[in-house]
Amino acid sequence: MLTDYQRHWGVDQWAAFLAAQELPSMLRSKMMLSALEESKGDALSAKELAGLACSDPFLCLRLLREAEQRRSRRLGRDTTTPLGAVMQLGVNAFRDLLANSPETNAESAGLAACESRAVLASQLAVLWVSARSDIAPDEIAMATLLAETGELLLWSFAPEVPQAALDFLAGGQATRSVLAQELACGFRFKDLTLKCAKIWELPPLLFQLIQGVDNVRANISLLCVDTARHLASGADNPALPTDLAEAKRLIPQASLQWLASNMIGLDEEQQAAIVLGADEILKQAPSAE
Repeated sequence: MLTDYQRHWGVDQWAAFLAAQELPSMLRSKMMLSALEESKGDALSAKELAGLACSDPFLCLRLLREAEQRRSRRLGRDTTTPLGAVMQLGVNAFRDLLANSPETNAESAGLAACESRAVLASQLAVLWVSARSDIAPDEIAMATLLAETGELLLWSFAPEVPQAALDFLAGGQATRSVLAQELACGFRFKDLTLKCAKIWELPPLLFQLIQGVDNVRANISLLCVDTARHLASGADNPALPTDLAEAKRLIPQASLQWLASNMIGLDEEQQAAIVLGADEILKQAPSAE
């Protein structure tokens, strides 16, 4: 329950409050770790544990922060991938980190929806980036997974705030999520994510990818976040053809059909309709010449 004082907080106050909370993890991550331990015992690999973090934004962030705190600032390079974080900590430390973490509120529909979008965006990034000769695709996937950290933290520790934004959308006071956030809460949730990232001193590369510096890698990361949100609202979301057209611009070596086939959750008929729409958008775009 929000206090009267908290109801007047801006993004800086919320960032200071949320960044100081102990990060939870998803219950399924603990269950998956137990299953791995039963089947493999002490033969767990760093790659398998990194896979757990890739499907849990809370755990991924908790892992990253712990790895960065233990890293030698003089001798070690920034930790920018889940696998790098696991290797920085070691298998036993990872297991302890997950075992000792509190669990998220499994009954919160808003939190579940936001977390699911984050994982979907990261999975989409992995698939789309595979068409590029990217030196470290896991960095883009990690940044994409953490891009909605601000909203996830609000759902965890102050659910009334993001719920107010949803109510504005449902009530018609706003037609876009960002506008609803600004009208209902006074700030964008992305700005909260970036404020928390600065407080935690996350690696500059991840910060830049989340922030959206003007380069292909950051633009793909941001596009995957937007596309995941649109996919979550249904295959008939009118923004999906525009998303696909933008993916084609950013990854020109991939066909529209291939890009659409990796838009998770769509059947072939839905993919074909979105491809047609994207193709029309590209044909109408002004020539670069």
